Amino acid sequence: MIKLCTETFNQKNPSSIDTYLKLGGYSAWKNIISNKTSKSEIINLIKESGLKGKGGAGFLTGLKWSFINSNQDQKYLVCNSDESEPGTCKDRDILRFNPHSIIEGMLIACYAIGASVGYNYLRGEFIGDQWLVINKAIKEAYSNNLAGQSILNSDISIDIIPLIGAGAYIVGEETAMLESIEGKRGMPRIKPPFPAVQGLYGKPTIINNTETLATVPYILKNGAEWYKSLGENESDGVKMFCMSGHLNKPKVIEAPLGIVFSKLLEECNGVLDGNKLKAVIPGGSSVPVVKAESIIDTPMDYESLMKIGTMLGSGGIIVMDETTCMVSVLERISRFYYAESCGQCTPCREGTGWLYKTLVKIRSGNGTQSDLDLLNRVANQIEGHCICALGDAAAMPVKSFLKNFWNEFEYYVSKKQSMII
Repeated sequence: MIKLCTETFNQKNPSSIDTYLKLGGYSAWKNIISNKTSKSEIINLIKESGLKGKGGAGFLTGLKWSFINSNQDQKYLVCNSDESEPGTCKDRDILRFNPHSIIEGMLIACYAIGASVGYNYLRGEFIGDQWLVINKAIKEAYSNNLAGQSILNSDISIDIIPLIGAGAYIVGEETAMLESIEGKRGMPRIKPPFPAVQGLYGKPTIINNTETLATVPYILKNGAEWYKSLGENESDGVKMFCMSGHLNKPKVIEAPLGIVFSKLLEECNGVLDGNKLKAVIPGGSSVPVVKAESIIDTPMDYESLMKIGTMLGSGGIIVMDETTCMVSVLERISRFYYAESCGQCTPCREGTGWLYKTLVKIRSGNGTQSDLDLLNRVANQIEGHCICALGDAAAMPVKSFLKNFWNEFEYYVSKKQSMII
C-alpha cells in the first residue's frame, strides 16, 4: 500500500525529527522559504492536486484556503485533531508516529493563508501518547528553527501551539472548537459568518483535519499530478481507512482513494473466523449503514459511496458479520449521540433522547410496531433542523438501519427478542 502519512510508521524512532529529516521531511517547507514561493502558487498547487478534507466533509482544501479574508492582518490556522467519531482511529496514529508531517503541513498552510499562529487541538482522551509526542515534536521544530520567530533566518515567523480538549465529541465541529479555544463552552456557532471570514477571536480562520494537513508536505514535494495519479477509479490521491469490527486483522490502511472495498477487506485477511459479511458502516458511525452486497465491489470514494446511499465520511469502516444484531448496534450508536448532544438545538437535544429511549424500549422486549414508525418520524424531525451536523449524525444511522434491516426490527417488536441467536 501507499505510504504518505504512514511513511514513518515502521521506522525505529518514527516520531523523531531525525527520522523525518532523513526521509526528506521539511524539504518542502525549506524550499518555500529559500525560493520565496508565493502564497497563491501554493494554494493553486493544492487546488490542482484535488486534495479534499479528510475529516469527513471532503471539501476541496485549496478552495477552502482561497476563501480566507486577506484584508485582515491577523489570521489563524486550526488543525482539528479532535478525532472522536466512533470507528475512526487514523489521526491518533499520525500524531504518535508522524507528528512532523502535521507540523510541516501546518507551517505551509499558515504561510499560504497568511496566518502567524497555528493551533493543533487534540481530543481530551489524547492526553497520553499523542499529547506528549506532538509537544516533543513541536519543541524539536523550534529547536531546529523550523518554527517560531525568523524561521531559517527569514522574515517569516509562525508559532505552532498545541491545545487539548476535555473529551467532548461536539468540539470536533469546527466552530465549537473555536469556542473552546477561546475558553468558552464548546457549542457550534450559527453560520454565516463562516470561519474563513470571522473565526477565532473574530479573525479569519481556516480549520483543517490532521490527515489533510499531514498530506500537504508530500504534495508540495512531489507535485499535484503525482498526487492525483495515486488514486484509483477516477479518484485523486489517497486516504487512510480505519478498518474495525469483525475482521481477522483490524488495522489502519493508507490506500488509493477509489480502492474497491473488497481489496481493503483482503488486506485485513477477510471477515472474522470466515463468517459471512452482513453490513458495513463506511465512514464512521454517523454515516448510513449499507448491506454487504451493496458495498463489496464499490470504489471507496465520495461519489461512488453516495450512489449506494452512504458516505465516505472520515474513512472509519465498521465491518459487521452475520452474527450481528442490528437492533443492538443501533441502540449503542444512538446512546452515543444522545450523550454527546450539546443541547443547544431542541430537535437534537430532545430528539436524540427519544431515539435512544425508544430503542431501549424495543431492546427490553416492550417495543411495538408504532415505535418503529416513531423512530423514523423523530429522525426526520431532527435531520436538517439543527445548527450543526450532530443531529444529522444521530438521525442518518436510524433511518438507514430501519431501511436496510427492517425485518430485524419488525422481528424484535413482534417476537420480543433478536432474530440473531
